[in-house]
Amino acid sequence: MRSPIQSTGREGAFFGYVAAVGVAAVTVSAPYLADLPAFLHRAPAGFWLVAALAVLCAAGPFEFGAVPVFPSVCFVMAALLNWGIGPAVLVQAAAVAVATARLARRPYRAAFDTGRCALALVAAHLFGPLAAVLFGPLAAVLLGPLAAVLFGPLAAVPGYFAVDAVLLGVAGWLRRGSRRPADEVLATGAVLLLGVLVARAGYLAPLVLVPLYAVGRMARLAGQRDRYLRLDPLTGLLGRPALAAEVAARTRTHQRFAVFLLDLDRFRRVNSALGHEAGDRLLAAVGRRLRDTALPGEIVARLGGDEFAVLSPGPTGDAGRRAARLAGVLAEPVVLDGLPLDVSGAVGVARYPQHGADPATLLRHAEIAMYDAKSRGDAVAVYAPDADHHSPDRLSLIADLRRALADPDGDEIAFHYQPQVDIDSGAVIGVEALLRWRHPRRGPVDPGELIRIAEYSSVMRLLSRRVIDDVVAQLGRWASAGVRLRASINVSVRDLLTTEVADWLADRLRYHDVGADQVQLEITEGALMVDPRRVLATLRRLDALGVALSLDDFGTGYSSMQHLRRLPLAEVKIDRSFVAGMVGDPDDEAIVRSIIELAGALGLRAVAEGVEDECTYRMLATSGCHAAQGWYHGRPMPADELLPWLSRRAAGAARAVS
Repeated sequence: MRSPIQSTGREGAFFGYVAAVGVAAVTVSAPYLADLPAFLHRAPAGFWLVAALAVLCAAGPFEFGAVPVFPSVCFVMAALLNWGIGPAVLVQAAAVAVATARLARRPYRAAFDTGRCALALVAAHLFGPLAAVLFGPLAAVLLGPLAAVLFGPLAAVPGYFAVDAVLLGVAGWLRRGSRRPADEVLATGAVLLLGVLVARAGYLAPLVLVPLYAVGRMARLAGQRDRYLRLDPLTGLLGRPALAAEVAARTRTHQRFAVFLLDLDRFRRVNSALGHEAGDRLLAAVGRRLRDTALPGEIVARLGGDEFAVLSPGPTGDAGRRAARLAGVLAEPVVLDGLPLDVSGAVGVARYPQHGADPATLLRHAEIAMYDAKSRGDAVAVYAPDADHHSPDRLSLIADLRRALADPDGDEIAFHYQPQVDIDSGAVIGVEALLRWRHPRRGPVDPGELIRIAEYSSVMRLLSRRVIDDVVAQLGRWASAGVRLRASINVSVRDLLTTEVADWLADRLRYHDVGADQVQLEITEGALMVDPRRVLATLRRLDALGVALSLDDFGTGYSSMQHLRRLPLAEVKIDRSFVAGMVGDPDDEAIVRSIIELAGALGLRAVAEGVEDECTYRMLATSGCHAAQGWYHGRPMPADELLPWLSRRAAGAARAVS
């Protein structure tokens, strides 16, 4: 898809250039056209044969990329070498007229093509004889008499080629902001060289049509390959490589633009329910809708699967509004065989130059923004570095984490344990295992940041295995010391999409001789929304194993009564944001009481986290909360400090009773 003229300034410069080329062509070639009527009156049959072949070939150009190459140039060069500039310009003008009519080109294009070819012919006419005079004798000495005869005609080719390439190159830059395709340049040079043979072939000139046909055939095959690579066969839109080329062309000219990446939300469900043929029809319909609603100058592409992209030129200040309109386009149902299909999607936005200076970076940042929108449940997101889980800094951190996990005896990865206390009895009923990573250069890494960078990479699997192995092993060591505790372990969304976490946990429990009732896994509400069917299968496998399940941060996500009823849960943890505010905020207090009552009605334990003071603790006790966790009872501590802390607490309780 060809780029439009981006500004009135560039448009004026282009048409001014076309006019200048036309004036120069008339001025330079006029002296050579004065004798043209007399020549035509006595023109030999060979001239009319060459002219006829030129016009014939002008009707069928070879396609090299997006620019056609005319084999008629071969016969125009032969006319120049045999009969001079005037006849050659006439043949070229006739060929251009035929091509313009056949291809429905605008008049200014015909005028420009005639003018540039006339200037190139004059250059060839002057350069060939001059080169023959200067270098012909030397060529005769080195290569023989035949070289001296052919040196002038062959030297005319680079003269024509150089002027024509410069004129076309400037026009392409002014019009499209891009250079002349390399394939077209090479093809034009080859066709010009054939012209030297035609000039010496006489009435055998038609035989040149054979190699021209072969070249044309190869050009068509190359064009088909190019179109296959450029266009998506299903939708007819540009493909990913072609879109990257369009982005690169704009970055070279420093034009401002925005890239919108769109991903359909429910495409897989359509594929599964209605079959791949329906899925293909859906994608084709979405492609047509995006193309039909594109603004002037926009380019629509399909990147693969259910991902589409729109490249929008011009100022990027309103890119957010344009993205919202694209999301609205996707929100309208697509009707297939009378069945309306909801195919809403998310749109990610990346702006040039703010969000990247090259195609790969811009497309990657648009994709990151799109997944950020999906993760937040929004229709649109503009790229923000904070959402980039694959920035160089984070990639470096992931590599360091992988290295730390590979060393089971290293001291970078550690666990602290925070006690959970039964509110009625005051007894410690368990601990929560909290991951800690002390980076050798950065120092302590925030646990939330650690999980965010690991969750989007394959390191998450290694991290989960390490957490389960270390915590279960520690439970075994405490049991050997005469203390039987239950430990809560946090698991990620990725862990719940397969039953591998259940298999690994079962293996570690057997290896360390720890009971399944000593382990409790904490899951988040958001994990339930990723793929409920697969997550539920994993949770049921864990429940069958005898491992208790806790719903963490309850009240902050997407939980519903249906989820609470279906899931094999043992407890819910009330998020610290509600617990911390319940003393001074009646709304937070009401939320906490409601969650406790709901948990009791469903037969679940209610555990409050973030309990920092006695007042909060007493309010939880009067509300019927089962257990509390927070600094009021005990800070997170290393494993070797927990048993002494338990001994001191037991001793203090004994003194209080006595």
